[in-house]
Amino acid sequence: MITTELAHPALEPFGLDTLKLRNRFAVAPMTRVSATPDGTPTEQMAAYYREYALGGFGLIITEGIYPDAAHSQGYFNQPGLVTEQHVVGWRAVVDAVHAAGTPIVAQLMHAGAISQGNAHGFATIGPSAVAPRGQMMVDYGGVGGAWNAPREMTAHDIDDVVAGFVAAAENARAAGFDGVEIHGANGYLLDQFLTDYTNQRTDEYGGPVRNRIRLTARVLRAIRDALGDFPIGVRLSQTKVNDFTYRWPEGEADARTIFAALTEATYLHIASEGRDFLETAKLPSGTTVTQLAREVSGRPVIANGGMHNLPQAADVLTGGHADILSLGTGALANPDLPRRVETGVELSSFDHEMLHPMATLDCAAAWRERTGE
Repeated sequence: MITTELAHPALEPFGLDTLKLRNRFAVAPMTRVSATPDGTPTEQMAAYYREYALGGFGLIITEGIYPDAAHSQGYFNQPGLVTEQHVVGWRAVVDAVHAAGTPIVAQLMHAGAISQGNAHGFATIGPSAVAPRGQMMVDYGGVGGAWNAPREMTAHDIDDVVAGFVAAAENARAAGFDGVEIHGANGYLLDQFLTDYTNQRTDEYGGPVRNRIRLTARVLRAIRDALGDFPIGVRLSQTKVNDFTYRWPEGEADARTIFAALTEATYLHIASEGRDFLETAKLPSGTTVTQLAREVSGRPVIANGGMHNLPQAADVLTGGHADILSLGTGALANPDLPRRVETGVELSSFDHEMLHPMATLDCAAAWRERTGE
């Protein structure tokens, strides 16, 4: 158990472009594979997200939402933002969260080569025909085996992916979302283009890092052109769900190139580098990845990774490493975490059994019934 302090810098309000956040605690995107088989959000999902809003979080970022009805879906029962039914389902979620006074952002995610469940029946695509490292994730319906090599994407495929992100962003705005976040992290498609060993292309999307970040920048620019001043974030990471040890090969030099390419973003969200954030996110120069992102892009930055460690979280904010903190397991264990921090109530520890045998809302409900949490 962790004892909170009565005052914490994360309780201060923050203006994220047009979004007025009551505090700097955000719910990180977390895959819950609890939509209907056709990708429509459910009443159960609306109640799930509303609980975080009632718990006092300043911002909610949804789980990854697939943006097209071809190759993008990563998991069975993952929600989409493709059809009118999807829009209607998400509108109910958004309305429930807004009724509790919290803005909510839709994260748009193309799984690419690490798709392990696509109800549309399409084979995987990627920047190059390179099999992903690691094993499929059993908690999300994977069989635990290796991924197949994807089909290398053509220029037409790339155009289709960009168009899919734009259409999904337009659907997000129609559903009432307060912004969108482009998922360019954790080993999914845009990160596959950024990663040197999965991207062996020789065209304008391959080779040096300035080319490998090109697709992410193009998606950002296309959504910006379509939606104007609508808030658009980008999530980035060095590590991946299927490779926890990867780091950008040229370290700070790569980071500077990547962040400089994304200045049209409303914010950058740097995904977890580990629980001991201030140590594992540190670059050889002594600065952190998030601090460098703030400096180079000039945009607000969301830091992720062990932010339920409240002294560390305070240091991240007061040390100029980030502007907002996103919490994953800490939020799962404490949907009312900001309220607890305000009142000095102890935080509950995360129990991974909450996500077994699968990371669904039904399994979490069964865990609560067993444990009385």
